[in-house]
Amino acid sequence: MGRYVHLFSFLLLSTLCTSSQVFTAQLNQTQDGVLRKLFTSLQSNFSVPSSRLNNSNSDPCYWNGVTCASSGSSEVVRELSFYNFGISSNKSSLEDFFDSLCSLHTLQHLDLSNNQLSSLPGSFFSNCTGLSGLKYLNLSTNGLSIQFPGFSKFRDLEVLDLSWNQLTGAIGNKLDSLTQLKSLNLSFNILQGNIPLLISGQENGPLKELVLSMNSFSGTIPYSIFKHGNLTYLDLSQNNLIGRVPNEFNNLSKLETLLLNANNLSGNIPTSLTNLKTLSRFAAYQNNFSGSIPTGLTKYAKFLDLSYNSLTGELQPDLLSPPTLESIDLTNNSLTGSIPGNISRNLYRLRLGWNQLSGTLPTSIGELSHLSYLELDGNKLKGKIPSDLGNCKNLTLLNLASNNFGNELPSELGNLSNLVVIKLQMNNFSGRIPYQILNWMNLSTLNFSQNALSGEIPSQISKLKKLANLNLGGNNLSGSIPSTIGDMSYLNELQLGNNKLSGIIPAMPVHLTTALNLSHNSFSGPILSSSFIKSSELEVLDLSQNNFSGQVPESLTYLQFLTLLDLSNNNLSGTLPTFHNWVKVISTGNAFLSNSTQEPNSDSNYSHSKKKVNTNLAILFSILGAFVGLLLLAGLIVCALSKRFYRVENVGPHSDDITLPHITDGRLITTNSIHTSNIDFTKSMESVLNPLNVFMKTRFCTYYRVEMPNGSIYSVKKLHFSEKIIQIGSHGKFGHELEVLGRLTNSNVMVPLAYVLTADSAYLFYEHVRMGTVFDVLHSSGNVLDWQCRYSIALGVAQGLAFLHGCTQPVLLLDLSTRSVHLKSMNEPLIGDIELYKVIDPSKSTGSLSAIAGTVGYIPPEYAYTMRLTMAGNVYSFGVVLLELLTGKPPVSEGIELAKWALSHSGRPEDREGILDSRISRASIPVHSQMQSVLKIALACVAISPESRPKMRNVLRMLFNAK
Repeated sequence: MGRYVHLFSFLLLSTLCTSSQVFTAQLNQTQDGVLRKLFTSLQSNFSVPSSRLNNSNSDPCYWNGVTCASSGSSEVVRELSFYNFGISSNKSSLEDFFDSLCSLHTLQHLDLSNNQLSSLPGSFFSNCTGLSGLKYLNLSTNGLSIQFPGFSKFRDLEVLDLSWNQLTGAIGNKLDSLTQLKSLNLSFNILQGNIPLLISGQENGPLKELVLSMNSFSGTIPYSIFKHGNLTYLDLSQNNLIGRVPNEFNNLSKLETLLLNANNLSGNIPTSLTNLKTLSRFAAYQNNFSGSIPTGLTKYAKFLDLSYNSLTGELQPDLLSPPTLESIDLTNNSLTGSIPGNISRNLYRLRLGWNQLSGTLPTSIGELSHLSYLELDGNKLKGKIPSDLGNCKNLTLLNLASNNFGNELPSELGNLSNLVVIKLQMNNFSGRIPYQILNWMNLSTLNFSQNALSGEIPSQISKLKKLANLNLGGNNLSGSIPSTIGDMSYLNELQLGNNKLSGIIPAMPVHLTTALNLSHNSFSGPILSSSFIKSSELEVLDLSQNNFSGQVPESLTYLQFLTLLDLSNNNLSGTLPTFHNWVKVISTGNAFLSNSTQEPNSDSNYSHSKKKVNTNLAILFSILGAFVGLLLLAGLIVCALSKRFYRVENVGPHSDDITLPHITDGRLITTNSIHTSNIDFTKSMESVLNPLNVFMKTRFCTYYRVEMPNGSIYSVKKLHFSEKIIQIGSHGKFGHELEVLGRLTNSNVMVPLAYVLTADSAYLFYEHVRMGTVFDVLHSSGNVLDWQCRYSIALGVAQGLAFLHGCTQPVLLLDLSTRSVHLKSMNEPLIGDIELYKVIDPSKSTGSLSAIAGTVGYIPPEYAYTMRLTMAGNVYSFGVVLLELLTGKPPVSEGIELAKWALSHSGRPEDREGILDSRISRASIPVHSQMQSVLKIALACVAISPESRPKMRNVLRMLFNAK
């Protein structure tokens, strides 16, 4: 036994000695000096905080970003990671910094990603012989704006990542020396020319990942790619590739992911893809592929996306059946036939919308327990919805719109308790709305419009507490609107037009902001003030084609956000109240309704008698007016004497009936001496009390034109607190958020110069913008805006949004639209409302950003499910802005969103031509060419998948280089 104890003691001692040697090994003296020089440079020249560097330890191998390894009796540097260290190119010591790097001959891993290296010393690529053993080089996300360099000095590289930069030029043979390369990522640059041949002669070489997406590569896909038999990931998406795809995929037997989307590829889908047992994901959407889908294409795949092409033929019986298939998207093709009944039980997304599919919905659909998204809209499907669909308990989105479905809605749909969106519009459904829909407690959007539904609206519909959009228009519904409709705290749009509804209009919800359509019904009697008094932020109110009588209530003028009021074709009488100048009022078809500037509309039989009555009334009112005037004069004299007697005097220049808001906090944010001397808070509060100073209203704000005592003009924006959704509870936090925004400096962003807080409101001061919004200029003016102005606007908005997204704490926009972009001049756009996301508290309003965020037409599709704002969502909204500038069309026309319309017409070049505004696209060949380039960018921005959209910094880069 003792023998084993001694043996154990010997082994333990040996282990401790070995550990001691490793622990006490010192870094190579030369490299120790290089590292200290590097970190000193980082701290002094690039202002990287010492806490970030973590270089207080005496051994540099323990500093942040440094990895060492043993080499003989000493340690050497193997890896350096300076990710997001703030290293920039505008420092004179940059060349010394890279020279030091090049002296670390043992370095194998170098990560300089996510810095601000817009350029690099030329010597790094031409003379850096000390890094000949480097295996990993990451320069991504820097904004490198240089010609694509050569890499002959880095022959041992296995991983090269240059993505998310602004590299230009062609690649040619500059990569041929990298015979050990396993992963190459050049995505999101401005590279042109043909796809590089890549390491010529290296058949079945080590290359596994090749990512060339989001560039400007042109020409066809070269056959040389198929020599790299070890490829597992190939991404050529978002380029200008044309022609047929070589049918050589049998050579890529290890390929797992193939992305070809958003090019101009044509011809058939290569049949050799069906032989790839490893292929898990294949996406080739937004191309010009034609012909039928090859049999067996989904035999091994999990994800297939061939949407927005020109594919034809019937769906093969085995297309949906492979058990590995999880997601398939064939939207917007020309596929025919019926939907196969044999469907994978693992499918969670099935998108077959906007084809020419016919037949019925297979009952087997009810066996898909994982199905979350089912979109079959825009086909020729018929019959009834199978009751088995109610078994799909995980269904979140159900879209069967624009088909020929009929019969009654099955009550089993009520089992879909996880539904967020259901769209069944434009079908032939009949019967009553089943009360089982009340089980959809997570529902946000319900659209049953344009059917033949009858009966009454279920009185318990108000139990759908999260419902934001309710559209039951175009049916045969009768009875009255449920009195509990006002309890639906999320509801912001209600469409009930074209039915047979009658009775009294109940009080509408507080958050009904977008639209209320009650047109073409059988409502009668007076329009009650109580119906709309709570919906103070309503934008569109349509009461046309009913039997309303009596006078138009004055209270409708209190709807401060109203932009359209349609009262046409009723029996209204009296005088139309005076609405704000931004409200379009349609009142034709009311025989006895007049306004203050025109005679009542009536036929000639009543003209003479009406004028006589009016004359008599005028005399009577003149007498009464004189009498009242005398009484008022006497009252004023009494008041004056009374005040003098009690020594009650006015304070300041304001009369007693005008009380200035009590300022609890007022601060200047800007340090610009011009503004600090101009802005007068008291004068501003006087001006905002005068409604004549209002020049624009939006959903959350009112803009006032304020003239300061010295004659300078400012815009003062009042944030509306009617819903208490603005985080005004903590003035300190509110003010801090505004001051952070006020310190932003960008020529395309409206930043606050000062702010004033009162007990229940906030006022923000801006430089006055005189030209209106982009929406006004693009859609309201008589002149057609030329392309040069539109392109300048696009560049400016992109520059501003890229700046906001690039802040240390990214600034997201709650509502980016052409209405929120102001024009300082026709070439100088300013993004407004940047503070809304920071100061709005959705929990105090609708409980969800989805109900208050965005304008219809600009809202990205994923908001229906994610309920949150993202940078990708902002990119989508910007894409819609681009499409508006390209097409001259509004964001929604005849119920169709501009983005969806553009995507549906983007499959072939001749279709894309029809997207552009012909009034300007034919001005010249350069204009036409540039508009086509910008269109491609816009389509990338409005991609259905958020992951497919480019980042704003790359959108800006692509716009700069659009030709």
